[in-house]
Amino acid sequence: MSPSPLLVALSLVAVLATGCATRPPAGDPEALAEFRETNDPAEPFNRAMYDVHQGLDRAVLRPVARGYRTVVPQPVRTGVRNVLGNLRSPVILLNDMLQGEPRRAGDTLGRFVINSTLGLGGIFDVAKSHFGVPGHTADFGQTLGRWGVGEGPYLFVPVLGPSNPRDLLGFGAGVAADPFFWVGQGAVVDGLAWGRVGATVVDTREDLLDPLDELERSSLDPYATLRSVYRQRRRAMIELRPGAEAPAGYGTGFGIGTGQDQGR
Repeated sequence: MSPSPLLVALSLVAVLATGCATRPPAGDPEALAEFRETNDPAEPFNRAMYDVHQGLDRAVLRPVARGYRTVVPQPVRTGVRNVLGNLRSPVILLNDMLQGEPRRAGDTLGRFVINSTLGLGGIFDVAKSHFGVPGHTADFGQTLGRWGVGEGPYLFVPVLGPSNPRDLLGFGAGVAADPFFWVGQGAVVDGLAWGRVGATVVDTREDLLDPLDELERSSLDPYATLRSVYRQRRRAMIELRPGAEAPAGYGTGFGIGTGQDQGR
């Protein structure tokens, strides 16, 4: 007999509870302020998940990404990244509109039309190279943040990386809102869908090879550094003003990467 959903939920709560960091006493204001600033009440559990992720990364993700960079020429990798970014355009467009950004929405729509046609399905970023319209990122986590939804406690999810309840919800909403996710059925369509997922995973990890390697080399506590960089970038993305460039950093989910171009 399979366990009931209630039992599963209670078990998860118990795991999280045993992994919660001890809140400093009220008599230690500096430690209490630091505890609130890091916003990581489940730090022991999150660090355990980070260790799981690191094991998967060293065994699979990083070697595959390194091999991809070595074998596939840069122009081909750029074309793959352009196609993946172009396929994310409908979700970016929807979030531009939900955030009340008509100019950015117009840029996103124009880029999608131009790159899907003149750019041969998005292989070439004609909108940027010939029309001077660069890409940008926008996601449901950012939209919820602009609507005033709090981030909630910091979480680390193996494979997906740094996150929080708001951004996890936004990540799921982004998948559900992607029209290409719902297009067709059958072996060919399913194969293309999984191929896109695989390409996104490899492309994103390849994009992060250098910054994550540098983080590992230079940081005494890579977990804490990654947490800080992620939270700073997400805060900056929510406070981003029209026309400003997206900050570099690490976002939730594959396909966000360092944020320098659309889909990164």
